[in-house]
Amino acid sequence: MPKTDTRSSSSSRAAKPEAKKAARPLFSRVREILDAARARVVRTVNTTQVAANWLIGREIVEEEQRGRRRAGYGAKLLADLSTRLTAEFGRGYSADNLEAFRQFYLDYPQLISETPSRKSAAAAALPPQTISETASRKSGDPGGWHPGTLHPSLSWSHYRQLLRAARPEARAFYEIEAIRSAWSVRELQRQMASLLYDRLAKSKDKKGLLRLATHGQEVMQPLDVLKDPVVIEFLDLPESPKLVESRLEQALIENLQNFLLELGKGFAFVSRQERITIDGDHFYIDLVFYHTVLKCYVLIDLKVGKLTHGDLGQIQFYVNYYDRERRTEGDNPTLGVILCPDKNDAVVKYTLGEQQERNIFTSRYQLHLPTEKELERELRRELRQLSMDDVPLKAAARKTRPRA
Repeated sequence: MPKTDTRSSSSSRAAKPEAKKAARPLFSRVREILDAARARVVRTVNTTQVAANWLIGREIVEEEQRGRRRAGYGAKLLADLSTRLTAEFGRGYSADNLEAFRQFYLDYPQLISETPSRKSAAAAALPPQTISETASRKSGDPGGWHPGTLHPSLSWSHYRQLLRAARPEARAFYEIEAIRSAWSVRELQRQMASLLYDRLAKSKDKKGLLRLATHGQEVMQPLDVLKDPVVIEFLDLPESPKLVESRLEQALIENLQNFLLELGKGFAFVSRQERITIDGDHFYIDLVFYHTVLKCYVLIDLKVGKLTHGDLGQIQFYVNYYDRERRTEGDNPTLGVILCPDKNDAVVKYTLGEQQERNIFTSRYQLHLPTEKELERELRRELRQLSMDDVPLKAAARKTRPRA
């Protein structure tokens, strides 16, 4: 049996990737290299600016601490420093910006784990070893990045927006989600303005709040992806009794990107006004999504009036149909969500029974950004509802309690 020249076969196999690579146009390959290099330069510049601002803030704080007993020292310090820096380095060093640097250091004292000496800080605003070790870690790596430390995905504009979060736990949550979801500064600003953390935190216990602040939003069950209220201020629709469902639906479709951002991670748009036919009768589901994390269809029914038991029966009908006719192997049970401007939780409870918080959900929508006071009122309302639900149980317990 003749011997086979394995060297020629192995060399031909090795040549295949090179041939495939060569098959791509030269311009395409070179452009890919330059795009990657440009993106890396931008990240490096952003990280350098963030580190420099933090180091400037540290110097200001340490200088203030030495002169803390002198009245008005801090304001004069920033004014004098601003004048000299602006004269030599140009715009970007106003007294307000220097105050932001100062606050940045105070709110992020551990941003850079190993601060350089004054001598090295003067020589280079970005300590190479410290930043490369800290910034290269991704948030998902065990023992790696954690909130409060430098991350290359966050620019100074991101951090400037994060400084507006007064509560450390809320700031940590937004920091995690901005990195994980690759939010632009505008998206981060919108999520903070809509009080995303507070809306997700409403139904959490103490342990859940801690995980929210240290791990961000975790999707393990349907309740983890649903918000109440859902904020759709980006539609610019007036709050009017004349609002019709077709106009609301059209506005959501025209602002689908913003709507998906509000719905949260995992939602993929499938269809609108999807028709289902049963024995010649046609029915239409307003919006159909698929959730890539929960592995299930999500049917959304839009209402412009107060929720009724008939609305709940309708969404249950849609969910049952989808589970029997559209659900395929690997899909989890379908979820149904009704978005409405107002609802009676007692009606929801007695209509759905055990189906509530299993596969049928109701959420209010708001056409304006909520305030913390509005969310506080909503939380108090829910607590009152829970206490009312407990009354029949307590009464029943008293009736069944044996007499002494």
